[in-house]
Amino acid sequence: MSVEVAVALAALATMVAVIALAQATRVNKRVSAVPPDGNLYDAIARLDSDLVAVERAITAMQPVLKSVHERMPTAIRNTAVITYDATGDMAGHLSRSIALLNEIGDGLVVTLLRQRSEVLFFTKMIRGGKGVEELSPEETAVVKRARGA
Repeated sequence: MSVEVAVALAALATMVAVIALAQATRVNKRVSAVPPDGNLYDAIARLDSDLVAVERAITAMQPVLKSVHERMPTAIRNTAVITYDATGDMAGHLSRSIALLNEIGDGLVVTLLRQRSEVLFFTKMIRGGKGVEELSPEETAVVKRARGA
């Protein structure tokens, strides 16, 4: 074998060794779950135990999640407030209409009318985004605002 061929083979062997070392480093990073003591059986047993605990926790939470999911349509989700001058003789937007609605548009409007010597308080039921009783323009506007319209 000539010297040139021997040098070429040595260079090729060095390149293969560098590539193999690089691959081994990548594999070592991927297998970082292997415990330092090398006991794979204990590591798998711990993972299995942890998985069982997670499954139990999920099972325990399912009734709570179901209950919350069933109540969501009736929970107050959409609100709005409008301020205005109810009588026109007082400045400062001291009157308020407040809409409190669930996701299907049911709920109520609370209206506080500030007058010179008193405050009037009204509540009106809302079904499907419409008043069960006739709504004032401000109450209609606050319901529309609460529903995103």
